[in-house]
Amino acid sequence: MNIPRKKLPIGIQTFREIREEDYYYIDKTPLALRLIERGSYYLLSRPRGFGKSLFLDTLAELFEGNRALFTGLAAEEHWDWSRRFPVIRLSFAHGVLADRAELDAKIEELLAENAARLQVQLDQNTISGQFGDLIRQAHANSGERVVVLVDEYDKPIRDNLTNPETASVLHVGLLNLYSVIKEAGAHIHFALLAGVCKVSTSSIFSGLNNLMDLSLDADYSAICGYTDNDLDTVFAPELDGLDRAQMRAWYSGYNWTGESVYNPIDVLQLLQKRKFQPWWFETATPDSLIDVLTERQVFLPQLSYMLADRSRLLHLELERIAIETLLFQTGHLTIDSNRQIGVITYYSLHYPNREVYQSLNNRLLQHWTPDTQNTFRNKTRLGELLLANDFAGLEQLFTAFYASIPHDWYRNTPIAQYEGYYASIFYAYFASLGLDLTPEDTSNVGRLDLALRFNGNLYLMEFKVVELVPDGRALEQIKARGYADKYRAEGLPIHLMGIEFSKEQRALVGFEVETLES
Repeated sequence: MNIPRKKLPIGIQTFREIREEDYYYIDKTPLALRLIERGSYYLLSRPRGFGKSLFLDTLAELFEGNRALFTGLAAEEHWDWSRRFPVIRLSFAHGVLADRAELDAKIEELLAENAARLQVQLDQNTISGQFGDLIRQAHANSGERVVVLVDEYDKPIRDNLTNPETASVLHVGLLNLYSVIKEAGAHIHFALLAGVCKVSTSSIFSGLNNLMDLSLDADYSAICGYTDNDLDTVFAPELDGLDRAQMRAWYSGYNWTGESVYNPIDVLQLLQKRKFQPWWFETATPDSLIDVLTERQVFLPQLSYMLADRSRLLHLELERIAIETLLFQTGHLTIDSNRQIGVITYYSLHYPNREVYQSLNNRLLQHWTPDTQNTFRNKTRLGELLLANDFAGLEQLFTAFYASIPHDWYRNTPIAQYEGYYASIFYAYFASLGLDLTPEDTSNVGRLDLALRFNGNLYLMEFKVVELVPDGRALEQIKARGYADKYRAEGLPIHLMGIEFSKEQRALVGFEVETLES
């Protein structure tokens, strides 16, 4: 069966435009109907660019009873179109709010817009009074209880994560708004608040204990984003000439304990440009994330195997932002697996795909090594030397890597942590090329610092700070502990690489390589 080609909805978050202008559309109305049947108050956390705004817009059109837009969709035959609900829509998606006065002005502007559309006169002086009045009057005027949809409910806080004092002030301002939802519950039929970061829900929603959190609900893992089935059916006319396995490796893998999805930005840009590029990462990675990772001098190899419980994943504490929480909520780590021990569920996190793995490390490498051009040359040279197995050249290059570490790291990093920060620079160089790395690989004899598979070769690397182990040799440790044994079955040439450096001398002081033939 030939499926007709349609227009790609790049940058379009309006359900009406997609339906009326014949764009491709993934039918999310089965999930919308299930939500509405299941309960009344919901919270949804998803990273930027996954389609939250479009889903909210779809709900708005559904509750307003615009049946013509749903022709051919699941909702058409399973919705009572005789009922029309007043919909209050609040969005903080646009603009940056720097203080409480700006936030309050924005809220009053949004309330006034809704009041005009719903033909309600607001007579109260306070924000909470106006919001409550809007809900009650809209109910009275229409005879139907109100639907409240909030898009990017947390963005004012998220934009100020590097300034906790301002973020806390804005948190209080949003609490003043959202607390009305509980107080006006008798007049509300349905409410959904969508954002990126779940910021202390026990306070920001002030007692909304009936708020159902969809963020880790397996049934709604695919509520935003595209599934493999979506690509193979709806987007089938656009797939000719594209490698599906490569698409999956580059862009799929985002998971919230259920079905994995692709980011829509990546898929749509790929289908239009026919090139594999970090489309989502370039538009959805906040500077605040890079700033926090830099400020904490994060050990980069650790990011590929982090562990967290449910509370850690979902609750962003403004006073002390947990790295795994921020990376998960912004979409730079995703759930690989989960297991329950007693009453606690633990989640293993990893990079969702090649785009994030390669791009995040590349961005951090650029941020951490001030000479961007020199860093680029080092990366290019690294790939060439690995292809040739030129170990003398690698020794010179690794010396250059070491020289690229910012001086502040030498001064401010405790000697006990120094090995990890040095390894982070190495890891970032390799990862920014998208190479297959296994950091801190554990066996029954110990833990190897870094394993690299590339071009039919296996490189086992051990790093040492000579001030910590003056009598220890990195290469000898690899051999003595038999780190290569677990890899021999792969049948690849194995290169043992011992790399030693000195914080006092600020120099690479040891580089040894021994090759074991397969």
